[in-house]
Amino acid sequence: MNDMRYPALVEGGKGAYGVIFPDLDGIVAMGETIDEALANATEALADAAQAYRENGDTLPPPSAPEDIDVPNGMFLTTIPLFQITGKPRRANLTIDEGVLAFIDFEARRRGMTRKAYIEWMARIISSQVA
Repeated sequence: MNDMRYPALVEGGKGAYGVIFPDLDGIVAMGETIDEALANATEALADAAQAYRENGDTLPPPSAPEDIDVPNGMFLTTIPLFQITGKPRRANLTIDEGVLAFIDFEARRRGMTRKAYIEWMARIISSQVA
């Protein structure tokens, strides 16, 4: 798992936010909320990495956040690069039964498996941690 984080610029207002990656031309994401835009940016970054791999290339390394020029009306954050390898790896966990009940309830409500829900939540949470 790669722990790279790419700088991202967020702009917009209530109901419409956009995210761009200064290091990656053409990689953008949108959302009605900042949280949704950041979650979509995490997916867009992973999709870009996959496309680069399929073309035999690699993403350029991320710039240091302090080297990014932040235009007025935007703010800077970083987005983690989640690279889906397609290689499953078993992880046996002991989780509080109340937390597990919540995970199972939310997974069912969203039509997801427990595994898919936990992976999805990891992507969401990591996109909110700058």
